[in-house]
Amino acid sequence: MRLPLLIGAAALVAVTAQPASASPRPPVDVQLLSITDFHGYITPQNNAADGTIKDGAGNTLVVGGAPYVSTHLQNLRNGKRNSVTFTTGDDFSGWPVEVSHHADEPTVEFLNRIGVQFTAAGNHEFDRSLEFTRDHMGKGRCFGEVGLDSCFTDSSGRRFPGARFEISSANMTRKGSTRPVLQPFVIKRFQGVPVGFINLTTPTTVGGSTSYQPDLDNLPLVETANKYAAILKRMGVEAIVANVHEGGAAGADFNGCGATKSGPIWDFARDASPDIDAIVTGHWHWFFNCSLPDPAGNPRPVVEAANHGRLINEINLKIDRRTRDVIRTATTARNHPVTRDVTPDPAMVAMVDYWNGKAKVTGARQIGTLTGDVTRVRDADGESTLGNLVADAGRAASAGADLAMVAVAPVKGSNSLRGDLKAGPVTFAQAWAAWGYANPVLTVSVTGAQVEQALEQQWQTQTNGTVRFAPLAVSGNVRFSYDVSKPVGDRVSGVLIDGKPLDTARTYRLAALAYTLIGADGYSAFAGYTDAVRGPRDYEALRSYLGTGPVSPPALDRAQPLL
Repeated sequence: MRLPLLIGAAALVAVTAQPASASPRPPVDVQLLSITDFHGYITPQNNAADGTIKDGAGNTLVVGGAPYVSTHLQNLRNGKRNSVTFTTGDDFSGWPVEVSHHADEPTVEFLNRIGVQFTAAGNHEFDRSLEFTRDHMGKGRCFGEVGLDSCFTDSSGRRFPGARFEISSANMTRKGSTRPVLQPFVIKRFQGVPVGFINLTTPTTVGGSTSYQPDLDNLPLVETANKYAAILKRMGVEAIVANVHEGGAAGADFNGCGATKSGPIWDFARDASPDIDAIVTGHWHWFFNCSLPDPAGNPRPVVEAANHGRLINEINLKIDRRTRDVIRTATTARNHPVTRDVTPDPAMVAMVDYWNGKAKVTGARQIGTLTGDVTRVRDADGESTLGNLVADAGRAASAGADLAMVAVAPVKGSNSLRGDLKAGPVTFAQAWAAWGYANPVLTVSVTGAQVEQALEQQWQTQTNGTVRFAPLAVSGNVRFSYDVSKPVGDRVSGVLIDGKPLDTARTYRLAALAYTLIGADGYSAFAGYTDAVRGPRDYEALRSYLGTGPVSPPALDRAQPLL
């Protein structure tokens, strides 16, 4: 906001000459409470990364968990007439099994119970689809089989009702459009004074490894924020907050603002319209509490509150009743650790216990049968029964792929093979733990030359001169030979797809995880792929494949050494 100035003696006299009855009314106090990147961590965690945080003095605090978030929110709201609770995205796509086994519905129950009024859609809100987030999470529409795939009975005994809060993003659009696919902003009124919240999603969403959405697009953050700040101003909204699922890092004190900063949010804070009075951020799983000048030189808070419910951010605004704008110099902000030295909310304790109990039942449900053990153990050719199995599952889940490839020992990043499977019945929990981290199977167009190059990149020369073997599992319709006595980059020969020699000039449809295709695994051969079609996520593809009937461990005969 731009602070009003009193110019000249006449103005001063006019102010001092007013009778006491005409004194200005006190400003409207508004409390903003937010969390970010919760990711479904309703259960208090005991590991350092998810269950602790260090204060400014370096002391380790034990934090987090839905029962404690709820209690701290109640305590912070006490005595506050005007308070709004919101999140800054990545509420969903939780990795804890009690959440992931139940389509993220426990997270929505938690957010409903603590009174969240809106959220900025994060990248992980798009880990399935726009329709999943908008229609299922937002509106409670069921998909698949009720009680098995979605619309589970919650801890109150009711079927999943959907979110009682707005899921908002101003910069997520259909490909080629500038119209947001979700509500771009939210307006809340406090004692008749409106406050506008522009909600924004990181531009990395569309091409992200889990949120990959080829039919959507991201508009740029600053330009979008400025556009909607101007729209809100035209609507008579002077107090404006940017709720941005994009962030950065700034020191190690969650209530400090370190001198060394990194991340895109600092450019946003520098350039975003001076009509924006506060910036709440997320995505980086970091923490800071900064007050930085806007382009007009006026201070405004720029904050981030860590992740997994470890911190709650509080911003207190004072809004002038006459101008309806924020008195910037009176704004305060603080990150509060969600310590466990308070009484946990009993209703939340019961909710967490319910979903953890239900996870055991859901996890024990049989989804398929194996006729023999399937393991990650690789032979000398780099093949494993689990690697070959998931490559077959990926092709089966694709949009008509000619072949599939899976990184079973990636050059960098995470290995998607996570657990072995025993012969006999396979449960939901066992399949979930065997392959995947919520990465979608993409079907893309590549040339035969790229397929050959990818196979060559299984051997990569390291900076110290050694050669690293990073095998790729291929689907059962692919065979190739290799000769390790030849130079790196010229070891593969005799590639066959469906019994026919690979045509390096031909275009093939390839199924692979998005993580691999975007180069995050360390294979650059796929750069420039086209015509991407998104399929199911990795562990969904595996469950579907195992559910087709008794499955046998695949033979280890797809890669053959030349003697």
